[in-house]
Amino acid sequence: MADSYSQIYIQTVFAVKFRNSLISPSWEDQLYKYITGAVQNQGQKMLAINGMPDHVHLFIGMKPNCSLSDLVREIKKSSSKFIKEKKLSQFKFQWQTGFGAFSYGRSQMDDVINYIANQKEHHRKMTFLQEYELFLKKYEVDYKTDRIFSPVE
Repeated sequence: MADSYSQIYIQTVFAVKFRNSLISPSWEDQLYKYITGAVQNQGQKMLAINGMPDHVHLFIGMKPNCSLSDLVREIKKSSSKFIKEKKLSQFKFQWQTGFGAFSYGRSQMDDVINYIANQKEHHRKMTFLQEYELFLKKYEVDYKTDRIFSPVE
């Protein structure tokens, strides 16, 4: 086969260190645009991005030549630097180590995009920890409750 063909859709979720609510509504759009650019600069396609003051959800159409770990590491590194250089947060801003990643099929795209778009409404009913544990259980990911959001990194 001369070409590679793929259909890879991944939702990633990662938190501000210690789940501090540092992402301000006044600059979250700037952050989301920056992260979208970082994803595109790595040759990937941002399908949806949104979050809360303490975490972010990304839905990415990925090519098979991209390592998800490398992509998320670059997003976190460059967006932290962006926040510091633009002085968007009056507090020291860092992302927590680690991330969640969940794969979807083409038929699920609209549901995932809507879920991410409605983060603010969704979190009126559920905390980030509850949401994250729900994802881990739904996708049957083995985890240790005391290690999901370790207070010490």
